[in-house]
Amino acid sequence: MPGFELFGSAERKEVQDVLDSGVLMRYGFDGMRNGHWKAKALEAELQEKLQVKHAQLVSSGTAAVSVALAVAGVGVGDEVIMPTFTFVASFEAIMMMGAIPVLVDIDDTLTLDPIAVEAAITSKTKAIMPVHMCGSMADLNALQAICKKHNLLLIEDACQAIGGSYNGKPLGSIGDVGCFSFDFVKTITCGEGGAVITNNETYFKNADHFTDHGHDHEGMDRGAETHPFLGYNFRISELQAAVGLAQARRLYDFVAIQKKHYGILRDVLSTIPEVVFRTVPEGGEESYGFLNFFLPDLEIARTVSKTFKETGVDACFHYFDNNWHYIRKWDHLKDVKTLYPISSEVKKGLEYLQTKTFEQSDQYIARNISCLIKLSWTEEAVKARAEKMKNAILDALK
Repeated sequence: MPGFELFGSAERKEVQDVLDSGVLMRYGFDGMRNGHWKAKALEAELQEKLQVKHAQLVSSGTAAVSVALAVAGVGVGDEVIMPTFTFVASFEAIMMMGAIPVLVDIDDTLTLDPIAVEAAITSKTKAIMPVHMCGSMADLNALQAICKKHNLLLIEDACQAIGGSYNGKPLGSIGDVGCFSFDFVKTITCGEGGAVITNNETYFKNADHFTDHGHDHEGMDRGAETHPFLGYNFRISELQAAVGLAQARRLYDFVAIQKKHYGILRDVLSTIPEVVFRTVPEGGEESYGFLNFFLPDLEIARTVSKTFKETGVDACFHYFDNNWHYIRKWDHLKDVKTLYPISSEVKKGLEYLQTKTFEQSDQYIARNISCLIKLSWTEEAVKARAEKMKNAILDALK
């Protein structure tokens, strides 16, 4: 991760096909295409790789979450349970639907704590949205059981976890709807892009229409298409899809490289008793896009993070002080700072953030270091990096 590190002839070939045809839009212009339909081809590739019946490409991971919520019927006044550790897009998408994000604690998986989820359910709860941050998952068996008990939707935000699996199933394919991001720093990239996957025929049909202004995509004449309902423009272009198609074909090659590099780093850090790795639920396999571990306390984690930067160990994150990924710095959410009108119901629904604390989440995030695994490293570079990381941690522990 990220896939742009291995751009090459495969991506250039797919992009050149699009430029040669001159058709950059994914819909229409059938006669000009010379048989090239890159978005359709990428959707088919994702269906095969992710073992689902349907995949709908969209313009971003944020769009994917928004579309997933919309097609599953999440709307005004509904509550969606989500983790305190994620990207800001998670609550942005919920609020754009007129729904209320209900943040709950994470556990040592760095994802949703099922106990906290159960405690947060109210009569307004419509969906549970686990976010597979940094390539790994929550206890999805437990979350599925909670959804079944309370008749709730399970919407998987797998934007950072393509290539991971749970009980033999690809992440994103386990819930009612799954979401992916293909932005510039993801394991496979389109530059910008995303996808919604599902086995639900109705959800897929709605996603197909909703992402293109409500067009029904029936018949050969785009001008004669009807609009069963209102939609938005969340389309991906053929150029983006072309890049993603070449990348998706190599997904599991990329994951294998990540796993190899991850293993080298983990083996070295495992020699330090004070280093404890994130918990991966039984039956789960990470995408190996990140190596996540816990240190004894906040002070040591901050020291290690600082030393990593000073010694050239890049792309390692201490999210406790991060503006984008953790509740502590989300003042714009807590204070409901938006440019668009927010209903009084949503404002009232967010009042809990003024006083609620998340001590359990703080304890895990404060001690966590999350290191991106790069595809372009040589084995020698990974080993040298591992030694630098080990030395930095040992120095901080003295």
